[in-house]
Amino acid sequence: MTLTRILEEASERKGMEMIGIIDAHAPEVQEELAELMERRQAVPHPLGGIAYKQTMLLLGCEVEIKEPGRGEAHFLCYLPTLDKMSRFTRWLSARCKNVNLSSQRIAAGLHELQEYLASQEGILIPAHIFTPHKGLYGSCADRLADVLDPALVNAVELGLSANTEMADRLSELHDKTFVTNSDAHSLSKIGREYQAIRMAEPCFEEWRKALQRADGRGVAANYGLHPRLGKYHQTTCQSCHAPLPVEGDGRCPHCGYKAVVRGVAERVEQLADLPAGVHPPHRPPYVEQIPLEFIPGVGRKTREKLYQAFGTEMNILHRTDEEQLASIVGEAAARTIILARAGKLAISAGGAGTYGRVQTCEKRG
Repeated sequence: MTLTRILEEASERKGMEMIGIIDAHAPEVQEELAELMERRQAVPHPLGGIAYKQTMLLLGCEVEIKEPGRGEAHFLCYLPTLDKMSRFTRWLSARCKNVNLSSQRIAAGLHELQEYLASQEGILIPAHIFTPHKGLYGSCADRLADVLDPALVNAVELGLSANTEMADRLSELHDKTFVTNSDAHSLSKIGREYQAIRMAEPCFEEWRKALQRADGRGVAANYGLHPRLGKYHQTTCQSCHAPLPVEGDGRCPHCGYKAVVRGVAERVEQLADLPAGVHPPHRPPYVEQIPLEFIPGVGRKTREKLYQAFGTEMNILHRTDEEQLASIVGEAAARTIILARAGKLAISAGGAGTYGRVQTCEKRG
Protein backbone atom coordinates (compact mmCIF):
# COMPACT_ATOMS: atom_id res chain seq x y z
CA MET A 1 0.00 0.00 0.00
CA THR A 2 1.34 3.41 -0.93
CA LEU A 3 0.23 6.59 0.80
CA THR A 4 -1.56 7.83 -2.33
CA ARG A 5 -3.47 4.56 -2.78
CA ILE A 6 -4.54 4.63 0.87
CA LEU A 7 -5.79 8.20 0.54
CA GLU A 8 -7.62 7.40 -2.71
CA GLU A 9 -9.30 4.36 -1.14
CA ALA A 10 -10.29 6.32 1.96
CA SER A 11 -11.59 9.32 0.05
CA GLU A 12 -13.23 7.73 -3.01
CA ARG A 13 -14.20 4.17 -2.02
CA LYS A 14 -14.73 4.22 1.73
CA GLY A 15 -16.04 7.76 2.22
CA MET A 16 -13.74 8.56 5.14
CA GLU A 17 -13.52 12.25 6.03
CA MET A 18 -10.49 11.67 8.24
CA ILE A 19 -7.89 8.90 8.32
CA GLY A 20 -4.81 8.25 10.41
CA ILE A 21 -1.73 6.78 8.73
CA ILE A 22 0.51 5.06 11.28
CA ASP A 23 3.49 4.73 8.92
CA ALA A 24 3.88 8.50 8.61
CA HIS A 25 7.19 8.30 10.49
CA ALA A 26 8.83 6.42 7.59
CA PRO A 27 11.09 8.67 5.48
CA GLU A 28 9.72 7.31 2.17
CA VAL A 29 6.15 8.09 3.27
CA GLN A 30 7.22 11.60 4.24
CA GLU A 31 8.88 12.02 0.84
CA GLU A 32 5.71 10.93 -0.96
CA LEU A 33 3.64 13.29 1.16
CA ALA A 34 6.06 16.17 0.50
CA GLU A 35 5.68 15.54 -3.25
CA LEU A 36 1.87 15.62 -2.97
CA MET A 37 2.12 18.88 -1.04
CA GLU A 38 4.49 20.37 -3.61
CA ARG A 39 1.95 19.54 -6.35
CA ARG A 40 -0.82 21.00 -4.15
CA GLN A 41 -2.64 17.64 -4.17
CA ALA A 42 -2.23 17.61 -0.40
CA VAL A 43 -2.65 20.81 1.62
CA PRO A 44 -1.62 21.33 5.28
CA HIS A 45 -4.41 22.57 7.53
CA PRO A 46 -3.50 25.53 9.79
CA LEU A 47 -4.85 23.59 12.79
CA GLY A 48 -2.95 20.41 11.96
CA GLY A 49 -3.54 17.55 9.58
CA ILE A 50 -3.19 17.46 5.80
CA ALA A 51 -6.15 17.62 3.41
CA TYR A 52 -6.33 15.28 0.41
CA LYS A 53 -9.52 15.63 -1.65
CA GLN A 54 -12.41 15.00 0.78
CA THR A 55 -10.21 13.37 3.43
CA MET A 56 -8.08 14.83 6.23
CA LEU A 57 -4.87 12.91 6.89
CA LEU A 58 -3.64 12.57 10.48
CA LEU A 59 0.06 11.76 10.76
CA GLY A 60 0.66 8.80 13.05
CA CYS A 61 3.15 6.15 14.06
CA GLU A 62 2.78 2.85 15.93
CA VAL A 63 5.61 1.91 18.28
CA GLU A 64 6.34 -1.03 20.54
CA ILE A 65 7.61 -0.58 24.08
CA LYS A 66 8.70 -3.22 26.59
CA GLU A 67 8.91 -2.00 30.14
CA PRO A 68 11.26 -3.99 32.43
CA GLY A 69 9.67 -7.21 33.63
CA ARG A 70 6.60 -6.80 31.41
CA GLY A 71 5.40 -7.90 28.00
CA GLU A 72 5.49 -5.77 24.87
CA ALA A 73 2.70 -3.34 24.04
CA HIS A 74 1.86 -1.12 21.06
CA PHE A 75 1.06 2.59 21.20
CA LEU A 76 -0.22 5.02 18.57
CA CYS A 77 1.56 8.37 18.35
CA TYR A 78 0.04 11.27 16.40
CA LEU A 79 1.58 14.63 15.55
CA PRO A 80 -0.09 17.69 13.99
CA THR A 81 2.37 18.59 11.22
CA LEU A 82 4.82 16.96 8.84
CA ASP A 83 7.64 18.98 10.40
CA LYS A 84 6.89 17.59 13.86
CA MET A 85 6.51 14.07 12.50
CA SER A 86 9.91 14.41 10.78
CA ARG A 87 11.34 15.56 14.11
CA PHE A 88 9.77 12.48 15.74
CA THR A 89 11.42 10.30 13.09
CA ARG A 90 14.81 11.65 14.14
CA TRP A 91 13.92 11.02 17.79
CA LEU A 92 12.95 7.43 16.92
CA SER A 93 16.09 6.87 14.82
CA ALA A 94 18.21 7.15 17.95
CA ARG A 95 16.03 4.59 19.74
CA CYS A 96 15.16 1.84 17.22
CA LYS A 97 16.93 -0.43 14.74
CA ASN A 98 15.09 0.49 11.53
CA VAL A 99 12.97 3.62 11.38
CA ASN A 100 11.67 2.61 7.94
CA LEU A 101 9.56 -0.20 9.42
CA SER A 102 6.31 0.08 11.36
CA SER A 103 5.62 -1.05 14.94
CA GLN A 104 9.31 -1.00 15.84
CA ARG A 105 10.39 -1.58 19.43
CA ILE A 106 12.01 1.56 20.75
CA ALA A 107 14.58 1.91 23.50
CA ALA A 108 12.50 4.28 25.60
CA GLY A 109 10.10 4.08 28.48
CA LEU A 110 6.45 5.02 28.24
CA HIS A 111 6.81 8.05 30.49
CA GLU A 112 9.64 9.34 28.28
CA LEU A 113 7.47 8.84 25.18
CA GLN A 114 4.51 10.59 26.81
CA GLU A 115 6.66 13.55 27.79
CA TYR A 116 8.15 13.85 24.31
CA LEU A 117 4.76 13.77 22.58
CA ALA A 118 3.35 16.33 25.02
CA SER A 119 6.26 18.66 24.20
CA GLN A 120 5.40 18.40 20.49
CA GLU A 121 1.62 18.82 20.91
CA GLY A 122 1.22 15.16 20.04
CA ILE A 123 -1.27 12.53 21.14
CA LEU A 124 -0.63 9.03 22.51
CA ILE A 125 -3.28 6.30 22.34
CA PRO A 126 -2.70 2.76 23.64
CA ALA A 127 -3.42 0.43 20.69
CA HIS A 128 -5.77 -2.59 20.63
CA ILE A 129 -5.63 -2.58 24.41
CA PHE A 130 -6.99 -6.08 25.19
CA THR A 131 -5.25 -8.05 22.45
CA PRO A 132 -2.95 -10.82 23.74
CA HIS A 133 -0.57 -9.94 20.92
CA LYS A 134 0.97 -6.72 22.28
CA GLY A 135 -2.05 -4.99 23.75
CA LEU A 136 -1.56 -3.02 26.98
CA TYR A 137 -4.00 -5.11 29.03
CA GLY A 138 -3.49 -8.25 26.98
CA SER A 139 0.29 -8.44 27.23
CA CYS A 140 1.73 -5.77 29.49
CA ALA A 141 -0.27 -4.58 32.51
CA ASP A 142 -3.39 -4.93 34.64
CA ARG A 143 -3.92 -1.18 35.04
CA LEU A 144 -2.99 1.90 33.02
CA ALA A 145 -1.04 3.39 35.92
CA ASP A 146 1.23 0.33 36.01
CA VAL A 147 3.15 1.67 33.01
CA LEU A 148 2.05 5.21 32.09
CA ASP A 149 0.51 8.42 33.36
CA PRO A 150 -3.28 7.97 32.92
CA ALA A 151 -3.80 11.75 33.13
CA LEU A 152 -1.99 12.13 29.80
CA VAL A 153 -4.18 9.52 28.09
CA ASN A 154 -7.48 10.83 26.73
CA ALA A 155 -8.36 7.83 24.59
CA VAL A 156 -7.75 4.11 24.13
CA GLU A 157 -8.21 1.95 21.05
CA LEU A 158 -10.52 -1.00 21.69
CA GLY A 159 -9.20 -3.35 19.01
CA LEU A 160 -11.14 -5.65 16.71
CA SER A 161 -11.96 -8.28 19.35
CA ALA A 162 -13.61 -5.95 21.90
CA ASN A 163 -16.48 -3.50 22.06
CA THR A 164 -17.77 -0.78 24.38
CA GLU A 165 -19.84 -3.24 26.43
CA MET A 166 -16.68 -5.16 27.28
CA ALA A 167 -14.33 -2.23 27.84
CA ASP A 168 -16.68 -0.33 30.15
CA ARG A 169 -16.48 -3.20 32.63
CA LEU A 170 -13.18 -1.61 33.70
CA SER A 171 -14.08 1.45 35.76
CA GLU A 172 -10.68 3.08 35.11
CA LEU A 173 -11.65 3.42 31.45
CA HIS A 174 -14.87 5.34 32.12
CA ASP A 175 -13.19 8.72 31.72
CA LYS A 176 -11.43 7.67 28.50
CA THR A 177 -12.76 8.13 24.98
CA PHE A 178 -12.97 4.88 23.04
CA VAL A 179 -11.70 4.85 19.47
CA THR A 180 -12.46 2.12 16.95
CA ASN A 181 -9.85 2.00 14.20
CA SER A 182 -9.39 -0.33 11.24
CA ASP A 183 -5.82 -1.49 11.99
CA ALA A 184 -5.80 -2.07 8.23
CA HIS A 185 -2.88 -3.77 6.52
CA SER A 186 -4.61 -3.85 3.13
CA LEU A 187 -6.84 -1.45 1.20
CA SER A 188 -9.94 -3.62 1.56
CA LYS A 189 -9.78 -3.45 5.36
CA ILE A 190 -9.78 0.35 5.56
CA GLY A 191 -12.97 1.44 7.30
CA ARG A 192 -13.87 -1.90 8.87
CA GLU A 193 -13.91 0.12 12.10
CA TYR A 194 -14.35 3.87 12.44
CA GLN A 195 -16.15 6.54 14.48
CA ALA A 196 -18.52 9.40 13.80
CA ILE A 197 -17.16 12.53 15.50
CA ARG A 198 -18.74 15.83 16.51
CA MET A 199 -16.32 18.56 15.43
CA ALA A 200 -16.37 21.94 13.73
CA GLU A 201 -14.25 20.65 10.84
CA PRO A 202 -11.88 17.76 10.19
CA CYS A 203 -8.41 18.74 11.46
CA PHE A 204 -5.93 17.70 14.13
CA GLU A 205 -6.93 20.21 16.82
CA GLU A 206 -10.64 19.47 16.43
CA TRP A 207 -9.83 15.77 16.73
CA ARG A 208 -7.85 16.45 19.90
CA LYS A 209 -10.85 18.28 21.37
CA ALA A 210 -13.07 15.35 20.43
CA LEU A 211 -10.82 12.91 22.29
CA GLN A 212 -10.86 15.27 25.30
CA ARG A 213 -14.64 15.78 24.92
CA ALA A 214 -14.00 19.54 25.07
CA ASP A 215 -16.22 22.38 23.84
CA GLY A 216 -19.03 20.07 22.76
CA ARG A 217 -16.77 17.91 20.63
CA GLY A 218 -16.65 14.15 21.01
CA VAL A 219 -17.23 10.75 19.49
CA ALA A 220 -20.90 10.52 18.50
CA ALA A 221 -20.86 6.79 17.69
CA ASN A 222 -18.36 3.96 17.37
CA TYR A 223 -18.74 1.65 14.39
CA GLY A 224 -16.84 -1.51 15.15
CA LEU A 225 -16.32 -4.99 13.85
CA HIS A 226 -18.53 -7.48 15.67
CA PRO A 227 -16.06 -8.55 18.40
CA ARG A 228 -16.64 -12.26 17.71
CA LEU A 229 -15.10 -11.66 14.28
CA GLY A 230 -11.85 -10.44 15.83
CA LYS A 231 -8.76 -12.64 15.63
CA TYR A 232 -8.34 -12.89 19.40
CA HIS A 233 -11.87 -12.79 20.83
CA GLN A 234 -12.04 -16.34 22.21
CA THR A 235 -9.45 -18.38 24.11
CA THR A 236 -8.22 -20.84 21.50
CA CYS A 237 -5.62 -23.55 20.95
CA GLN A 238 -2.88 -22.28 18.67
CA SER A 239 -2.34 -25.75 17.20
CA CYS A 240 -5.78 -27.23 16.43
CA HIS A 241 -7.71 -23.94 16.80
CA ALA A 242 -10.31 -25.50 19.07
CA PRO A 243 -12.11 -23.04 21.39
CA LEU A 244 -11.18 -23.67 25.00
CA PRO A 245 -13.02 -23.21 28.30
CA VAL A 246 -12.04 -20.22 30.41
CA GLU A 247 -11.32 -22.40 33.44
CA GLY A 248 -8.82 -24.60 31.56
CA ASP A 249 -5.31 -25.42 32.82
CA GLY A 250 -3.48 -24.01 29.81
CA ARG A 251 -3.34 -27.32 27.91
CA CYS A 252 -5.68 -28.04 25.01
CA PRO A 253 -7.99 -30.95 25.98
CA HIS A 254 -8.38 -31.82 22.29
CA CYS A 255 -4.78 -32.16 21.10
CA GLY A 256 -2.69 -31.73 24.26
CA TYR A 257 -0.87 -28.67 22.93
CA LYS A 258 0.24 -26.17 25.58
CA ALA A 259 0.38 -23.00 23.44
CA VAL A 260 -3.07 -21.65 24.22
CA VAL A 261 -3.85 -18.04 23.27
CA ARG A 262 -5.95 -16.30 25.89
CA GLY A 263 -8.93 -14.54 24.37
CA VAL A 264 -9.92 -10.91 24.83
CA ALA A 265 -13.26 -11.97 26.34
CA GLU A 266 -11.46 -13.96 29.04
CA ARG A 267 -8.97 -11.17 29.74
CA VAL A 268 -11.77 -8.63 30.19
CA GLU A 269 -13.47 -11.01 32.61
CA GLN A 270 -10.25 -11.23 34.64
CA LEU A 271 -9.80 -7.45 34.86
CA ALA A 272 -13.42 -6.33 35.18
CA ASP A 273 -14.56 -4.59 38.36
CA LEU A 274 -18.04 -3.76 37.03
CA PRO A 275 -20.92 -5.82 35.66
CA ALA A 276 -21.94 -5.51 32.03
CA GLY A 277 -24.22 -2.64 31.11
CA VAL A 278 -22.65 0.10 33.27
CA HIS A 279 -21.60 3.06 31.10
CA PRO A 280 -20.58 6.67 31.83
CA PRO A 281 -23.05 9.32 30.60
CA HIS A 282 -20.73 10.49 27.82
CA ARG A 283 -20.34 7.05 26.23
CA PRO A 284 -21.77 7.01 22.67
CA PRO A 285 -23.52 4.03 21.08
CA TYR A 286 -21.41 1.21 19.67
CA VAL A 287 -22.73 0.00 16.33
CA GLU A 288 -21.55 -3.51 15.51
CA GLN A 289 -20.95 -3.96 11.81
CA ILE A 290 -19.91 -6.75 9.48
CA PRO A 291 -17.81 -5.43 6.58
CA LEU A 292 -18.75 -6.57 3.10
CA GLU A 293 -15.70 -8.79 2.71
CA PHE A 294 -16.84 -10.85 5.74
CA ILE A 295 -20.37 -11.44 4.41
CA PRO A 296 -20.91 -14.83 2.71
CA GLY A 297 -21.89 -14.58 -0.95
CA VAL A 298 -20.53 -11.04 -1.33
CA GLY A 299 -17.32 -11.58 -3.28
CA ARG A 300 -15.05 -9.10 -4.99
CA LYS A 301 -17.13 -8.81 -8.18
CA THR A 302 -20.31 -8.31 -6.17
CA ARG A 303 -18.63 -5.64 -4.06
CA GLU A 304 -17.49 -3.82 -7.20
CA LYS A 305 -21.09 -3.71 -8.47
CA LEU A 306 -22.24 -2.32 -5.13
CA TYR A 307 -19.51 0.34 -5.06
CA GLN A 308 -20.39 1.46 -8.58
CA ALA A 309 -24.08 1.72 -7.68
CA PHE A 310 -23.95 3.19 -4.17
CA GLY A 311 -20.51 4.73 -3.76
CA THR A 312 -19.02 4.04 -0.35
CA GLU A 313 -19.09 0.94 1.82
CA MET A 314 -20.74 3.01 4.58
CA ASN A 315 -23.69 3.67 2.30
CA ILE A 316 -24.01 -0.01 1.46
CA LEU A 317 -23.71 -1.29 5.02
CA HIS A 318 -25.90 1.27 6.77
CA ARG A 319 -28.06 3.32 4.41
CA THR A 320 -29.09 1.42 1.26
CA ASP A 321 -32.38 -0.48 1.58
CA GLU A 322 -32.95 -4.11 0.60
CA GLU A 323 -34.86 -3.32 -2.58
CA GLN A 324 -32.07 -1.07 -3.85
CA LEU A 325 -29.45 -3.70 -3.04
CA ALA A 326 -31.46 -6.45 -4.75
CA SER A 327 -31.72 -4.42 -7.93
CA ILE A 328 -27.93 -4.61 -8.25
CA VAL A 329 -26.84 -7.94 -6.74
CA GLY A 330 -30.00 -10.03 -6.52
CA GLU A 331 -32.33 -10.94 -3.70
CA ALA A 332 -30.12 -13.53 -1.97
CA ALA A 333 -27.06 -11.30 -1.55
CA ALA A 334 -29.25 -8.32 -0.64
CA ARG A 335 -31.03 -10.32 2.05
CA THR A 336 -27.72 -11.50 3.52
CA ILE A 337 -26.43 -7.92 3.72
CA ILE A 338 -29.60 -6.78 5.48
CA LEU A 339 -29.42 -9.69 7.96
CA ALA A 340 -25.78 -8.80 8.66
CA ARG A 341 -26.77 -5.16 9.21
CA ALA A 342 -29.43 -6.24 11.70
CA GLY A 343 -27.03 -8.51 13.60
CA LYS A 344 -29.08 -11.58 12.74
CA LEU A 345 -26.37 -13.79 11.25
CA ALA A 346 -24.62 -16.37 13.42
CA ILE A 347 -20.89 -15.83 13.96
CA SER A 348 -18.24 -18.40 14.87
CA ALA A 349 -15.83 -16.59 17.19
CA GLY A 350 -12.25 -15.95 16.15
CA GLY A 351 -9.20 -16.81 18.21
CA ALA A 352 -5.44 -17.50 18.16
CA GLY A 353 -4.90 -15.15 15.23
CA THR A 354 -7.74 -16.41 13.03
CA TYR A 355 -10.74 -14.21 12.22
CA GLY A 356 -14.22 -15.32 13.18
CA ARG A 357 -16.59 -16.45 10.43
CA VAL A 358 -20.05 -15.26 9.51
CA GLN A 359 -22.54 -18.06 8.91
CA THR A 360 -25.28 -17.86 6.28
CA CYS A 361 -27.86 -19.11 8.79
CA GLU A 362 -29.68 -16.75 11.15
CA LYS A 363 -28.64 -16.96 14.78
CA ARG A 364 -31.09 -18.39 17.30
CA GLY A 365 -32.43 -16.62 20.35
